[in-house]
Amino acid sequence: MVIDSGFHEVPGADIPGVLDEAARRGVPVFTLSTDGRTDKEAFFGAVRETLPLDPPLGTHRMVWDALPDSLWGGLHELTSSRVVIVWPDAGPVAGAEGEFRIALEILRDVTGSLADVRRTGGRPTQVSVYVAPAQAPAARSLD
Repeated sequence: MVIDSGFHEVPGADIPGVLDEAARRGVPVFTLSTDGRTDKEAFFGAVRETLPLDPPLGTHRMVWDALPDSLWGGLHELTSSRVVIVWPDAGPVAGAEGEFRIALEILRDVTGSLADVRRTGGRPTQVSVYVAPAQAPAARSLD
């Protein structure tokens, strides 16, 4: 599997391949987990628990405008020039609305701005974001 920079919606079955390839290449991986929730509280909780943030976000502060700067700063301070972010239990990207759409836009924007040589002072970071829709629970047999 090839790890491409940018934002990608993939089937959940592709996530293990992404993780294997990142491990093979020694690329840091950050896995967001929201248990299939796409609301602001779940997203901010996953970001706080998983991603490097600089400046840090307060534990009770959920401000969309502060998140991109904090995420950008935290990822830019890493020593790796490549990073993979995986969100394996998100919702479908197509038709995303409300808070989920905002979360996806922030992830998209950070991938682009961290790749910009001028904005990063000549030290860009290739960020690859892979979002997979949460698996629906399997139907149970009534046998």
